[in-house]
Formats: sequence, structure tokens, C-alpha cells
Amino acid sequence: MNKRILIPTDFSKNALNAIRYTIDLYAKLNCDFYFLNVYDFEKYTTNSLNIPAEGSAEFELAKAASEKNFVKLLDSIALHNENPKHNYYTKSTYGFLSDAIKKLIAEKDIELVAMGTKGATGSKGVLFGSNTVMAMEKIRECPVLAIPENISFQAPKEIVFPTDYKDSFKRAELNYLIEIGKMHNAEIAILHLNKKKELSETQLENQQLLKSILDEVNYNFYTLSESHLGKGIQTFVESRNSDMVAFINRKHLFFGSVFSRPLVKEIGYDSKVPILALH
Repeated sequence: MNKRILIPTDFSKNALNAIRYTIDLYAKLNCDFYFLNVYDFEKYTTNSLNIPAEGSAEFELAKAASEKNFVKLLDSIALHNENPKHNYYTKSTYGFLSDAIKKLIAEKDIELVAMGTKGATGSKGVLFGSNTVMAMEKIRECPVLAIPENISFQAPKEIVFPTDYKDSFKRAELNYLIEIGKMHNAEIAILHLNKKKELSETQLENQQLLKSILDEVNYNFYTLSESHLGKGIQTFVESRNSDMVAFINRKHLFFGSVFSRPLVKEIGYDSKVPILALH
């Protein structure tokens, strides 16, 4: 069965780059890509507090503009890479982005959401747009892949996986990491985020469990002594030229515990590599 991937787009350069990156990342797999655009009515109505009614002139103008942009997008993708393994579908809709994403995930049984880290209105210095942070925090149904603005695709050779070994691992959570590792023969760099030198009994058990889950891919263990976790991960990624960061985003962990808001800022806002939030 084809892998089903959803990519929201606002037709910005960043969104197009995210589409190209994801298409290249999954070039070897049979995939159905669903491109989602949520209308923006601001150009068509003076009162942006009220969403125009379906069938109104403003509504139809926004819908037509979205559909026209999708024609251009599909032409651009065809020029980028014709891949017989890939099918493309478009969806224009209105409302809140998070609602539209969740609805399409349910309707199409989506397995991965990929998106650029900033939209058309992105300001300098804010690479992680609010929509991306929202997606990583609110979308629990499948993994979310966030792709920085100016990154060109190269097959990942090293994927950094930060962990403190405090929670048990589930195979289902790591399936997408394993899949990408196997597709590109990438090594998983397991990065330990603990200032104590000795692992507790529970941590050692979880480390052994992780070894057994990752037995199909190459992996190595590393320890991080940097006191600032976000900065430490960033330094590790930069010093080794790593290609991606993946982490398990358990409920509330992204903004708490190890993965606190500063980590989003440190890795997210300044990230030069894609970030995969696993569930």
C-alpha cells in the first residue's frame, strides 16, 4: 500500500522547498502526496473578522486563487522530479489550519505530515513559524517533519536522536525513524541528555530496549555534557554535519521536561536541518 503524506502549503517559496525535500526523501517509496491549502480571505474582504459565506464572491475568488496556484504547483513539481512511484492530490479548503490538517489525516489515513518551518509572512530570525510549532504540539495522530527554509535535499547519512532514557520506547513510535534510516542507509546517533555520568537501572533497561528496536539500522551512542540542552544538540549537529534531528514527542514533552520551550527556540528557531517529531 502507498505511503500517505500530507504537506500543507501556502504557496510560499518555503512551502515549495518543503514539498521538494519530502518528495526526494521518499523517492524510493510508493507514495500518495496530499497538498493542502487553507484559503486566506484577507486579500478579498475588508472585514477579515468574518469568514465569507460559501458561494459569496469573496469565497469563490479565494477558492479560485487557491486552485490556480495548485495548477502552478503541480507544474513545478513535474519539472522538479517525475517519479512514477508518486501520486499527487490537492485539497483547497477554508477555516483553521489545525482543523483542516486533522480532518485530512482522518479522511485519508495520513501517515506523516511534512511542512516548511515558516510561511509567506515569516519574519527574519523566526524560522519555526507558529503553524509548525502548532502542528508539532497538536498533531498526535502521526509524525510531523519540519523542514527549514533554505535546505537542499541530500540523502541523510546521520540522524540525531536525543533521549534521556527515562521513558520506555515503543517500536511503533520509532517506525518512521527506522524507515528513513533503512531507505538512506543512515546512522542513528543516539544522544544521551543527562548530566549524571551513571545511568540508573531503568535507564539501562530502556537503553537495551532501544538497541533491540533499532537492530535493523546502524546506530551509535553519544553523551552530551553541555548544560544547555538545546545548544548542546545544535553544537553536536553542526560539529558532525548531521542531516536530521528526530525525537519522540510524547504529550506535553515538547514544551516540558527535556524538550522545553528553549529547545524549540534553540533547535527549532535556528535549525539548519529538518526535525522529525515522532509519536
